[in-house]
Amino acid sequence: MLNELITDYWQEFLLMASAHALAVASPGPDFAIVMRQSLVFGRRFAILTSIGIGLAILVHVTYAVLGIGLLIRDTVWLFTTIKIAGAAYLLYIGWQAIRVQKAEVKDFNPVSNDTMSNVKAFRQGFITNVLNPKATLFFLSLFTTIVSADTPMGIQAMYGVWMSIMTGVWFVFLSLMLTQQRVRQFFASFGHWIDRVLGAFLIILAIMLLFSTVN
Repeated sequence: MLNELITDYWQEFLLMASAHALAVASPGPDFAIVMRQSLVFGRRFAILTSIGIGLAILVHVTYAVLGIGLLIRDTVWLFTTIKIAGAAYLLYIGWQAIRVQKAEVKDFNPVSNDTMSNVKAFRQGFITNVLNPKATLFFLSLFTTIVSADTPMGIQAMYGVWMSIMTGVWFVFLSLMLTQQRVRQFFASFGHWIDRVLGAFLIILAIMLLFSTVN
């Protein structure tokens, strides 16, 4: 299958991979949540959140390949429910960020692990991506325009695995960069304000999502 992918589908793959790379690198809820995890909770939790985002891609790919995504898009009440659930979750995460208090220590250290766990970090990344309706529409458009209907399901599945891995790699890389000592020192004096700005950004995204639902 790998040889088939290289010889028969490499142009389609490159186009798909390029579109995905541009989408994943653009700022959005995933970017904001990873940045917050990196600056507030530290490298380990940021990486776990990144892995959650990467694995969530497989959910989008699965329903897009199976055609379930078209049903979701065309079923108004179902797509609206996903939008509202996504907005509510972003509001929750954003409000938690805005409520953060300034640390009383002089050196910047991630928040106590009592407020975050491995499972919670992973879950935040996974749910943030799964409930993002823009991701739903992106993968629907990707698999209905760029990816041919004649492309075998096995090849499409390989596309999905590639996008899942690359998404995780990108956000893990971002986590590593944001948790460098120099970066953490830079944010030391106003880390809580960064958290609040990111929280406000998530809330704005949620409000925009709700407005798009109403309209």
